[in-house]
Amino acid sequence: MMFLAVMMVMTVSANAMSYNAAKNEALFLSDKMAYELNLTAAQYEAVYEINLDYLMSLNGHADVFGIWWDRRNADLRFVLNSWQFDRYMSLAYFYRPVVWTAGNWTFAVYSRYARGHFYNAHPRVFVTYKGGNNRRDVRFYADRHMNKPVVHHNTTKVVHHNKPAVHNNNTTWRSNGHSNGNVSNGRGNGTSNRHIAQATSTNRNSAGHFGGRK
Repeated sequence: MMFLAVMMVMTVSANAMSYNAAKNEALFLSDKMAYELNLTAAQYEAVYEINLDYLMSLNGHADVFGIWWDRRNADLRFVLNSWQFDRYMSLAYFYRPVVWTAGNWTFAVYSRYARGHFYNAHPRVFVTYKGGNNRRDVRFYADRHMNKPVVHHNTTKVVHHNKPAVHNNNTTWRSNGHSNGNVSNGRGNGTSNRHIAQATSTNRNSAGHFGGRK
């Protein structure tokens, strides 16, 4: 199946694309980016504009990874948040959407998605935007208000102990609300037998509580 998908990569003759051809290709590419990168509505519109500008700027082999490709990446860096941009760069059919192959433009996204299938409605600018933002000031998208998904950082901390942990079969006590009574108090081997006996008695008298811990 993967072989067949690769064979379905779409190619067109290597001439400057018309506006209608460019906007249809930009729409398909942007729709898939919205799907995989979880774009907000504002991001989706900006990504469509950026993709359209890039495609309309292609006039030959040198343009595929030339200044307009660099400008596309610079604009997308302003539009996407950090995890979205990292994922964008990791997916070749997004990061390098057009390749020059045997005198033709090749659209890599068709190696991944079937032509004609869309996940989202057209962005509002699909009808109105005619291109040209990539020829404006380089900070055009940096200065434009953009709603982005919140980036959730992993705040889990790994606690390292001086002594190796003792593992037993009762490893799920925290999840079921019961304890096996072997809860460490941080004193280690310094606990006397008398203290252990007292702790055991306390645990028995406090049956029904979370390990007798307060």
